[in-house]
Amino acid sequence: MTLVDTQPLIWYFTANRRLGPRAHNRMDEASFRDDAAFSVISLWEIGMLQQKGRLETNMTAAQWREHLITRGFNEIPVDGTIAVRASELPDMHGDPADRIIVATALEGHLLITSDGPILNWPHQLDRFPARR
Repeated sequence: MTLVDTQPLIWYFTANRRLGPRAHNRMDEASFRDDAAFSVISLWEIGMLQQKGRLETNMTAAQWREHLITRGFNEIPVDGTIAVRASELPDMHGDPADRIIVATALEGHLLITSDGPILNWPHQLDRFPARR
């Protein structure tokens, strides 16, 4: 499964040029194969960005969820295994959403992310830079 971090997810659906063409193509292909996914924590992040005025969009977090699912993205819930793994990640910064997304990706998913600390995390993680 191709797991997309929150920022590239937003870039993809808002046609933001910061999303690189290779990452965009990977997301298109994954969506077409029913292999694209998002963590439910991304919906929380989208809602928080909207409340803080850092994301202006005409969709609520609930509408984002429906939009993602309609466009072929699979929703991955946060379960106990992911929560425990997120709390135990070595050398990972403290952002809880990032920790949950990385812990989710460690379930065997490719993670598309633009987050520098995640891209540079010195542990085993299948990842692809969103700006490529």
